[in-house]
Amino acid sequence: MRRAVAGSALSALLLLAVLVVQGPVQAPGTAAARLVATTSPASPPGPPLFAYYYQWFTPKSWDRAKTDLPELGAYSSDDPWVMRKHIQQAKAAGIAGFIVSWKDTATNTRRLRALMTVAAEERFLLSMIYQGLDFDRNPLPAARVAADFSTFAKEFAFNPVFARLGGKPLTIFSGTWAYSHADVARITSTVRPRVLVLSTEKNVEGYRRLADVTDGDAYYWSSVNPATNKNYAVKLAEMGAAVHADGKYWIAPFAPGFDARLVGGTKAVARNDGSILRTEYATALRSSPDALGLISWNEFSENTHVEPSKKFGTRYLQVLAELRNTNAPVPRSAVDSSAQPVPTEPGREIPTVGLLIGLPLLLLAGLTLVGRRLRRRRRVTGAAPPDVESTQPLASRRDGPT
Repeated sequence: MRRAVAGSALSALLLLAVLVVQGPVQAPGTAAARLVATTSPASPPGPPLFAYYYQWFTPKSWDRAKTDLPELGAYSSDDPWVMRKHIQQAKAAGIAGFIVSWKDTATNTRRLRALMTVAAEERFLLSMIYQGLDFDRNPLPAARVAADFSTFAKEFAFNPVFARLGGKPLTIFSGTWAYSHADVARITSTVRPRVLVLSTEKNVEGYRRLADVTDGDAYYWSSVNPATNKNYAVKLAEMGAAVHADGKYWIAPFAPGFDARLVGGTKAVARNDGSILRTEYATALRSSPDALGLISWNEFSENTHVEPSKKFGTRYLQVLAELRNTNAPVPRSAVDSSAQPVPTEPGREIPTVGLLIGLPLLLLAGLTLVGRRLRRRRRVTGAAPPDVESTQPLASRRDGPT
């Protein structure tokens, strides 16, 4: 009995200490559920940041439709050294993982497997975005997409290198706007509810059209000009609110600039030495995302890349690192990283030094209180001193969880 009292008191004190450090436990199953990842290092404050990552490059790819080139040179997406360098650079800038484009081809799968190996070694996260449109922007056959999603779920999704939201592997279906509701339902039914599938709809109406057969939305909006689109911030906020109203997941987009004129586009958004990246980052945060989607790591044809390049050097990784290391105000519903602290009310922050001093004193005071109670109990009952081994059978002890 004395051991039970002492054990209960100690357990209560330890639990109190944990709650002081970690804050209250969040209920699972909400749109703000923590992102779970066994390979992720501690993340900066705010929602986790993922960068869209493309593995379609050969040395000859860099000869076409490029106004800038990587600092690493005309690399191949098969090169593990390049993958490792990319991951190390991304981590240093506060990026938690890559959202990797994939469909089930021999080349894509070979490169994905190589990237998985490097990412696991570097403790870096991956997620998959399925490219549902072909080169001419037409939708692939629904049967083929369904088969590919099924393959991904069986062969890749449950590897611990892949990020999870609410305990489920996260995937994104690019091009959902080109598919009927029936086709999307056919595709996602092959993997849900074991795997999350987010749509890539462009507005609230599009999201709602597919809400019953998807798990949220990851809007890929790379070409917006915040200076001229006056509805931009409102649109992102409305989309985030609509997704969260259903208890689903919202990945908000932001980009450093855009110029796709060499690949048939007509629009360009100047980078302005990082001001566009800062503006879009802040706007994405205000939409209370469960994660942020940076467009992109290495989309050089549309000039949204932040990968170190010949023209820009490491400038955009520097800006990104500044943004990720700044404790900007973030709505509580946007807090989603598995390693970040729970925000406190203004004026109630607990300094780290205070914790280091206060917690040992708290435990010492508790132990003193337990000792006094045990001595008082011995004087009343004549009980044996606390260092005498319990005579209870092992199976009946209740020192651990019940």
